[in-house]
Amino acid sequence: MTPHTELINDLLKLAVDSGASDIIIKSGKPGYVRLSGRLNAVDMDAISPEETEAFVAEHVPKVFAQSWVELGQVDFAYFTPEVGRFRVNAFQQRGMASLVFRHIKAIIPSFEQLGLVPDSILPLAKAKDGILLVCGANGSGKSSTMAAMLNWINQNLDRHIITLEDPIEFTFQDEKSVFQQREIGLDVPDFALAIRAVLRQNPDIIFIGEMRDRETFETAISAAETGHLVLSTMHAGTVAQSLTRLIEFFPPEQQLIARRQIAGSLRGFICQRLLPALEGGDRVPVNEILAADATVRNLILEGQHEKIQGLLDAGSDTGTYSFNRDIYRQIKAGKVSKADGLRFSPNPQALEMNLKGIFTKTSA
Repeated sequence: MTPHTELINDLLKLAVDSGASDIIIKSGKPGYVRLSGRLNAVDMDAISPEETEAFVAEHVPKVFAQSWVELGQVDFAYFTPEVGRFRVNAFQQRGMASLVFRHIKAIIPSFEQLGLVPDSILPLAKAKDGILLVCGANGSGKSSTMAAMLNWINQNLDRHIITLEDPIEFTFQDEKSVFQQREIGLDVPDFALAIRAVLRQNPDIIFIGEMRDRETFETAISAAETGHLVLSTMHAGTVAQSLTRLIEFFPPEQQLIARRQIAGSLRGFICQRLLPALEGGDRVPVNEILAADATVRNLILEGQHEKIQGLLDAGSDTGTYSFNRDIYRQIKAGKVSKADGLRFSPNPQALEMNLKGIFTKTSA
């Protein structure tokens, strides 16, 4: 093992043993780890630009080497038997290499281990067709929630599942389902080609690592309309933002048609944030979930997004509820402090009223 690889592996082991979710390496600085959402410097010597660059040169897959040279950034997976698997983003800043590692746990977590409410998620995961999106900011636990959903399907349903990922994060062993996991750049040159080919590969479920552009979304709609279930993630903080992003994939003159397609194919949104745990340790997920029933579909068609927020605030028997309702639940369960709940709430004034036992007609 080369000295630079040994140095970085030691840092990764220290981070994982400490429970860190992310490791950040900036040339000329010591390593940094993210613990419970907070950034901490590691007590170590600075990692030199030469060591960082040498690590990338040694471990970036050959197929991505030219991209690293030409574009100055690259995503790839890194595995070391002593520590585990990581998603890596390497990039240049001020002419020097930087690295960000995200630790991918070897054991796929269950809903219960993540602190999620299965009764709210399983009706969406059991859909036979349509589009289901898990949304949130970077580091909000989207990948873990999606992996838990896919693993539940794997354990309980017989499905042919094709994943398109950049890079592959969690790896699945076939149980009742059959998985085909395709890594962009290694198994197929790019997303566009993978997306065009996937409908010819006889899938029941298609998992697209990220809903990133109009072409991807149009393929997802086509798949949903022909009887497939499409699962994907998207960078958006709330249901309202997620819905707006989907519509804005299309130019204004096509948005009415887009609304019709979204209303017909959407099965739901699961939006997620991670809040500090009251007793320390792993952060606590809170969710905003929209199940797309007939009422929701009509509101999407009519462009009445503000009324969708009212449905979220009110909650329902279909598993639709807002962030405030889930934060309220976690505070009452003793999992999250009132101060953190108010700090992360999208509407702290309404949450404060809820905690006092005061609910408006649209939030109870």
